[in-house]
Amino acid sequence: MEPVLIVLVVLVVVAFIALIKTIQVIPQASAAIVERFGRYTRTLNAGLNIVVPFIDRVRNRIDLREQVVPFPPQPVITQDNLVVNIDTVIYYQVTDPRAATYEVASYIQAIEQLTVTTLRNIIGSMDLESTLTSREVINAGLRGVLDEATGKWGIRVNRVELKAIEPPTSIQDSMEKQMRADRDKRAAILTAEGQRQAQILKAEGEKQADVLRAEGEAQAAVLRADGEAAAIRTVFEAIHDGDADQKLLAYQYLQTLPELAKGDSNKLWIIPSEVGDALKGLGGAFGGLTGGMNGGAVAAPTVPQVAPAAPAAPAATQVPLDPASGPRPVDTEKGAARPRVDPAREYPKIDPE
Repeated sequence: MEPVLIVLVVLVVVAFIALIKTIQVIPQASAAIVERFGRYTRTLNAGLNIVVPFIDRVRNRIDLREQVVPFPPQPVITQDNLVVNIDTVIYYQVTDPRAATYEVASYIQAIEQLTVTTLRNIIGSMDLESTLTSREVINAGLRGVLDEATGKWGIRVNRVELKAIEPPTSIQDSMEKQMRADRDKRAAILTAEGQRQAQILKAEGEKQADVLRAEGEAQAAVLRADGEAAAIRTVFEAIHDGDADQKLLAYQYLQTLPELAKGDSNKLWIIPSEVGDALKGLGGAFGGLTGGMNGGAVAAPTVPQVAPAAPAAPAATQVPLDPASGPRPVDTEKGAARPRVDPAREYPKIDPE
């Protein structure tokens, strides 16, 4: 009985192992390669699959999702003989599990080596400045070459990215100095442009202010002239309407004389020669008026007395003024004040009557 029991146990174990090998569960977005006696038979897709135990063998399980593979920095020589280290990242996806298994031994290693060689070819035809500023061009070139080469491997390269481009330390220092100099230059240019614009705006503002000020002064002068003209016209019309005679003019002379004497700077008072004639006419007018009213008993009002004139009448009489006490003679002789007489001039004769 014991040998029979042992045989039964062995058969159960073999059947369990065969069942396990018969049923193959493939996860989603995965595939499996099945070989029968070492030859490719079929590709198992996601789900429950049945294979022949001990005859069919699952060789490889492949992930069909997009993969990201970073490659270590690779030294690359540029066209201007500078060595730069470039880090790359490859985004790829397996589209044909059979080709990825049988067309290339290790597609990841193959992609890495192909990326390095292609990168050296592209960077070798560019200088350092173009390398640093042409990442899109480098990415497009790498992707085109990798797509063409990996298509027969059942691999599709979706994207190629350059993580970093590191030039030598000395070049980095020179680039930093150059960049700092460029920034200082741009700052100086912007400062100069700002000052220039500010000066231009200031000059334009001053110009506009001067123009407006001149226009205002011109308009004010015009208005003042119009006002003075209107005032003169009004005075002239009033005098014309009032039919002014010599008496009114003599009275205006008397009203103006105190205004001429005002001010501390008035040291000399010049009386026109026409004042005497005007005063004579005014005195005659007042004499006639008072004589008519009082029967000739009242004398004419007092008029300013002027010293007797010399035989020759001058054009004008000069009377010095004292700011403190008003008009008075300046030249004195033996305590008696007398007007200064210029013998070279002729003074008018004024009749006090």
